Amino acid sequence: MESIEKFLIKNTNKRIASKPIIFDLNIKKDSSRLKRIIKEGGVDQVVDDYKEQLSELFSVNNPGLVYGGKFKEYLNEYCKKLKKERPIHRQGKWIYFPWLSKLVHLLEEDDFHSVRTARNKNLIRKEEQDKFYNSTIGIGGLSIGNSIALAIVLKGGAKHIKIADMDRLSLSNINRIRSGVNNLGLLKTEMTARQIYEINPYSEVEIFSDGLNDKNLENFFVGKKKLDVFVDELDNMAIKYLIREYARRHRVPVLMSADNGDNAVIDVERYDKDPNIKFFHGRIGDASYEDLSRLDKFGIGKMITKHIGYENIPERMQESLMEMGKTIVSWPQLGNTALINGSIIAYLIRKIVNNQSVIEDRAIFSLDEKLIPGYYLKKEEAKRKKTAEYFKNIFNL
Repeated sequence: MESIEKFLIKNTNKRIASKPIIFDLNIKKDSSRLKRIIKEGGVDQVVDDYKEQLSELFSVNNPGLVYGGKFKEYLNEYCKKLKKERPIHRQGKWIYFPWLSKLVHLLEEDDFHSVRTARNKNLIRKEEQDKFYNSTIGIGGLSIGNSIALAIVLKGGAKHIKIADMDRLSLSNINRIRSGVNNLGLLKTEMTARQIYEINPYSEVEIFSDGLNDKNLENFFVGKKKLDVFVDELDNMAIKYLIREYARRHRVPVLMSADNGDNAVIDVERYDKDPNIKFFHGRIGDASYEDLSRLDKFGIGKMITKHIGYENIPERMQESLMEMGKTIVSWPQLGNTALINGSIIAYLIRKIVNNQSVIEDRAIFSLDEKLIPGYYLKKEEAKRKKTAEYFKNIFNL
């Protein structure tokens, strides 16, 4: 028997696929492959509530029967008919998640999608849901971007998602990224892809684990499928600039959210409607790609601050930015704000892909404004203005 030390060394960072395998047990090749995985000990758990899924599917397709006295009778007849056609274990699909060693029995994709989004109706109408689901969304940066990706998929959107980030999940990330310690050290792209597939295993996720650069942006924007919307959650200002060049060229709208303490700053740039709008709506001045390429961590923080606007930055965020490299390592971010940003961006994407009207510039969502008593008292406004002016001068904005 090998020692614990040898076992740990051998299995640390062991490469496991981050895409599920979908099996149809009516296909001999699929059946044989699944038998092999089971024989090799690849399945630790089987999840099969397929009968309950059939019950929900029948309800969704026959809402008029749900509250009648004979619903169970009709449901039993429906299930008996399906069993005559083929055994339950050969209906639907079996989804194997390699990173979980788990096998899950699910409805076919269309039925799965119908049941999973049934409670969206009619807050989201069927035709809107279909457009949302069939859209292709690109997300660069998977800190806030992770919350955005999951919010999109959770509400039944974007079967096709492209995600880009070069970093691995670290312990300091999990104050704002929805993940457990079991994913520490995993590439953020792989972690996010797994989370997406666990919500919708029929998703198609393209992973760009080297981040985004001038060599792969064309493929990211058009590649296998052209983007309908690009979500910019990157820290690198030079790459953010390049992204807008590609967005302008391919007429793709860009959405960007920034966490600002407990508040969110949302920017909408509609290059699909007007390719001549100024990058960042002109908020970073005349900085060129070359200028932005030379920025260090402090320079990036200063430029992002300039973009957000010093007058919009809460007092504690101002204090924190001035403490970078002294008492704190980097600019602070909060998990609740990442979740807020995710919800807002998912809402905007659903509206945009359905050609519905949304703002075309900036919106600020302030919990401070809505929830702190006396926020708009004159003395409080004067205090914030004084503090912001001091911050502006100290930070040389």
